[in-house]
Amino acid sequence: MISLSKRIDTILEQRKEQSLFRTLRNSENLIDFCSNDYLGFARSEKLQLAIHQQCKNGYLSTGATGSRLLAGNTAFVENLEKQIANFHKAEAGLIFNSGYDANVGLLSSIPQKNDFLITDELIHASMIDGARLSYATRYKFRHNDVEDLTKKLAKIEEDKTSNPLLKDAQVFVAIESVYSMDGDLAPLLAIVDTCTQFRANLIVDEAHATGVFGKHGEGLVNELQVEKKVFARIITFGKALGCHGAIILGSNTLRNYLINFARSFIYTTSAPMHSHISVQCAYDLLQSDTFSNKNLHHLIDFFKRQARLNPTIDLIESPSAIQCIIISGNENCRAVANTLQSKGLDIRPIVSPTVPKGKERLRICLHDFNTEEQILQIFEVLNKL
Repeated sequence: MISLSKRIDTILEQRKEQSLFRTLRNSENLIDFCSNDYLGFARSEKLQLAIHQQCKNGYLSTGATGSRLLAGNTAFVENLEKQIANFHKAEAGLIFNSGYDANVGLLSSIPQKNDFLITDELIHASMIDGARLSYATRYKFRHNDVEDLTKKLAKIEEDKTSNPLLKDAQVFVAIESVYSMDGDLAPLLAIVDTCTQFRANLIVDEAHATGVFGKHGEGLVNELQVEKKVFARIITFGKALGCHGAIILGSNTLRNYLINFARSFIYTTSAPMHSHISVQCAYDLLQSDTFSNKNLHHLIDFFKRQARLNPTIDLIESPSAIQCIIISGNENCRAVANTLQSKGLDIRPIVSPTVPKGKERLRICLHDFNTEEQILQIFEVLNKL
């Protein structure tokens, strides 16, 4: 009988042979084209000083000491939820410890047995895991394909009409506004219209849109003014806001339901006060008169112009801070990334099965603190390969 240790070793060796083996690494002293710190808030001295000043105002415990249903709730965090909801023009919000927790809690608890859950085929792993825990009947639609989504919704409508047991079934559609591995945007207006037509409840993960889209970084849903037509939004704090945690935005009814049924909220210790203060200070920066994400969008446009100068570069079309260059083959993609890293540029490969085979890519994240000169360094290296 093979030992457990031997079995694990064999599985890991197989991953190495397939160029899929993951390791942890540090990226100190490299130019950041890897992190999700799109606005530079995580390294912002202004934000750090604001957080420090807030924390000086009173004694802070090192931990929340319990879940929010027990000892971990405070008036501060409840007021923070209201402030964030107001900023994003939502009725209410509930803070979770991470975007992963928020997606798992929402998608596992809201769709019920006899309900239907339709997801874009490229949604984030946290949404996939939440969907797997749901008792709803699940379908996928082709990435950003509104026609395919319409066909799925029409089929469900037929099933509901023909089956009396399904007459009260709810339909949910889950998407990202900006997709993390391609950087492309969902056709949000068309999806909103389609969901309205079929009375489907739309769930939008705004993780990579928050801070980047909207005059004050409100996200794509707010920029397109469709917040009243979206059932739930997931806003994460660990990307452009440079903090940690997430909030689910929606109605007061949704908030109360999640407090009662979202297991990733109920059965976990609340984040410490320092974390909540950090989030409040980050939102203060977003709402300040000096905030602007125009320079970030200038750099995005500059990057895309440089990419078009080399016809051999296969760039995925994206108006977001995530820019991806296709480098087919796991080993080939890793080799190109290693070359860029050896030149001081922190750019990581995204390989299959995280992305489809043949669509391996360099995932290049642009930030407000990057410069045109740093971007030119990327293409100097790529143009020689």
